[in-house]
Amino acid sequence: MTVELLDRLENAKANGPAGEVDARDGDIFGRLGTLEVRLARNAGEVKASQAMRYRIFVEEMKARLPSEAMRLKLDFDAFDDICDHLLVLDRAIEGDPEDQIVGTYRLLRHEVALANSGFYSASEFAVGALLERHPEKRFMELGRSCVLPEYRTKRTVELLWQGNWAYSLRYNIDALFGCASFPGIQPEKHALALSFLAQNASAKDEWAVEALPELFCTMDLMPSEIVDARRAVASMPPLVKGYLRIGAMVGTGAVIDHAFNTTDVLIVLPLSSLSGRFLNYYGASAGRFAS
Repeated sequence: MTVELLDRLENAKANGPAGEVDARDGDIFGRLGTLEVRLARNAGEVKASQAMRYRIFVEEMKARLPSEAMRLKLDFDAFDDICDHLLVLDRAIEGDPEDQIVGTYRLLRHEVALANSGFYSASEFAVGALLERHPEKRFMELGRSCVLPEYRTKRTVELLWQGNWAYSLRYNIDALFGCASFPGIQPEKHALALSFLAQNASAKDEWAVEALPELFCTMDLMPSEIVDARRAVASMPPLVKGYLRIGAMVGTGAVIDHAFNTTDVLIVLPLSSLSGRFLNYYGASAGRFAS
């Protein structure tokens, strides 16, 4: 229902764990012009992506990281060591690959999480209950998504999703989840968008998941009869809007993340629910931008 609604609104508007990776072309998920999407191949590329994350999360979004991260000007935590790091590089930039990174996602597969410290999102949302209801499914957590300001274009986003989709197919992933953020720590400033999500895109039944009780902030802040869908969607961060367009749902309750200066919601996306438009565009085997 939400994907169809977003389509109508758009028409109306008229518009393996991280580490050393074999550096062959086989790890490249796609190319578009001078842009390329692939996994980080070594610790240097991971560190460069952490520096880019610092630039965006701290310098742009005013996050407050632990003192060591602030001193080194790197956004890092223990999860970086067990995740794969999806990168978009611009090959037109002179220098080494580390200098060419313009976008990133952090990917954590189910079995890797269970063998280590669990999922990052579990510190805010009751994802354990979701996993327990689907013992036969393989989940993957998406996190730390960011793109340099000058590359926040359709082309870059398309390549990030080309990479996510190709990676999911490679590892037989059944469902994706992860935190998506609204700027600031006052949910009421996003009352329109949060209310729309709660009323129209809430994950229910077997896919339901809630914010942890001690962190729970209600999202349903406005009566449905005064929630204007077009204005609500227009007010959403591009990442949240993009998730909805491809068929994602949203958990119940938001969480204030004081360190990152954000209000977080949990995105839940069974891959069986991917929109037909997404599958037609990227291809059932992620062939759209395959190199």
